[in-house]
Amino acid sequence: MRFDDNKIEEIKNRVDIVELASEYLTLKKAGRNFVGLCPFHQEKTPSFTVNREKQIFYCFGCGQGGNAITFLMKISGKSFPEAIKDLAQKTGVVLPPPRLTSKESRENESLREKITALNLRAAQHFARNLYSPAGKEARLYLQNRELTEDTIKQFRLGYAPDSWSSLADYIERSGVPLKLAEQAGLLIPGKEGKFYDRFRGRLIFPIENIFGEVVAFGGRILDKGEPKYLNSPESPVYIKGKNLYGLNKTKDEIRRNGFALIVEGYFDLISLVNAGVGNVVATLGTALTREHLELLRRYTVDIVALFDPDTAGRKALDRSLELFLEMRMKARVLILPGNCDPDDYIKKFGKDNLESLISRAQPLSDYYIENVIGGGKTFEDKREMIKTAMEFINKISDQKEKALFIKRIAEKTGINEELLIRELPRTEIKYIRTKPRHDINADTVELHLIQLMLEYPQKIIQAEKENILSYFLQPKVKSLGEKIIDTYKLLGFVDIGMILPADEDAPLRERIFQLMIKALPTGSEMLEKIFADNVRQIKKKWFKDQHRQIKIKLTKAQESGNDFLIEELLREKENLLMEEKELN
Repeated sequence: MRFDDNKIEEIKNRVDIVELASEYLTLKKAGRNFVGLCPFHQEKTPSFTVNREKQIFYCFGCGQGGNAITFLMKISGKSFPEAIKDLAQKTGVVLPPPRLTSKESRENESLREKITALNLRAAQHFARNLYSPAGKEARLYLQNRELTEDTIKQFRLGYAPDSWSSLADYIERSGVPLKLAEQAGLLIPGKEGKFYDRFRGRLIFPIENIFGEVVAFGGRILDKGEPKYLNSPESPVYIKGKNLYGLNKTKDEIRRNGFALIVEGYFDLISLVNAGVGNVVATLGTALTREHLELLRRYTVDIVALFDPDTAGRKALDRSLELFLEMRMKARVLILPGNCDPDDYIKKFGKDNLESLISRAQPLSDYYIENVIGGGKTFEDKREMIKTAMEFINKISDQKEKALFIKRIAEKTGINEELLIRELPRTEIKYIRTKPRHDINADTVELHLIQLMLEYPQKIIQAEKENILSYFLQPKVKSLGEKIIDTYKLLGFVDIGMILPADEDAPLRERIFQLMIKALPTGSEMLEKIFADNVRQIKKKWFKDQHRQIKIKLTKAQESGNDFLIEELLREKENLLMEEKELN
């Protein structure tokens, strides 16, 4: 699928990569650039760099880089056509129908796009049901939970009637294949090719991904029955452990407050937002995962775990402790008094009291020491405490975190710090080694021309017409230039991140991004001058190299007395001098 070249350039000119990246992570101004924690790998010190003038990003830690289009592709897992469509909508660019090759047709639209579109229609159907006569009981239920109309609409809450085929009938009338609805997790296959609704007689919570797309649903039963909550199964657009409920709506508040509250349930989150506490996310009926925290790290590394006070909630919290440390999150823990969950507490005591408790939440180390290790009194108790503590400490990868944790345990328990340190196995101490980066032996002028081709795509066709790459002396750089030309002719768009993956030719990739980020933007007149001068330098170096090679060959021919070859090489040298004269 190929889009019009001019439209792609229009999108690139209209989009602001700083604003786009700021939707998914927190950036701070640093000179001409903006920096933040990289969303593509774990780091403590920001090395993810965004340049507004060049509309590019690059991480000097992991090597990921590109422009606004590839940023959206990488962070969302979207295809190139999907990213183009999203950015066109965001920037107000009207796209004509994409040019399809003979092998392509509209039936090749991705399964992901089809399911996302179907989920949106299902969410709209459920929302209409909520305000229909059949949804009266559900509306009363929401009123009793003190939710405002704005909150109900903000979270797109809906209702699934207690019917076997309300949604199935609606989907069938819409002309959408029921098999697709099964793949989306909306319908369940029955006998004789029939389908019935997965959600029946339930309040519906649409689950949105970070981009606001409806990817799944949760349903709560209104009467007595099991299960109390029913969630969509995983699908091509939904993986439980990779989505946090509400994050799409609360990410700005998380950034504004500088930390995030993590709760367990739909109503915990919705009630807090309803009461004015907006910096909150919820897990989706699954244990907290590494992917959850990688998603959250884009916006903050400071979190307060606000899990339910019951046994299941405490166990979920205990399981999460190691993960918080492994992901280098600055975690605090809050167990609400009176056996209240967040939904109960905010209704009984209000926002101010909750925020006061949050401000005094325990550091992770203190919670672990008091609630997991315990406070042993006898020698046997203390020996068991040391064993439990060291099993946990040995799982902490960061050496500074490990040292601080040991010190804190020693302070809180009275166990000698040296005794704890001696318990660390020698083989456990790890040193973080960065992969050595060897500078590529590439000619700077050749790399500079590649940089100009990437930043000013109009120069790609000129470089091809003038056959400039034939004068390149470095095979890797020449090959990269050929890839740029081929990619641009195929897609009407080129990005270094697409043609040089992070794990391939890392030194070359890093050199090019450094040139792009450091170089100042160029006006059209100056661009022509710089480009022409760059081409002239490349050709000069090429002629110099040709003369060197002819000289070596002549010496060998004279030593061997090969008069025919000598005459041929002299003619070649004369022709070369004439070409060089034209260049000058």
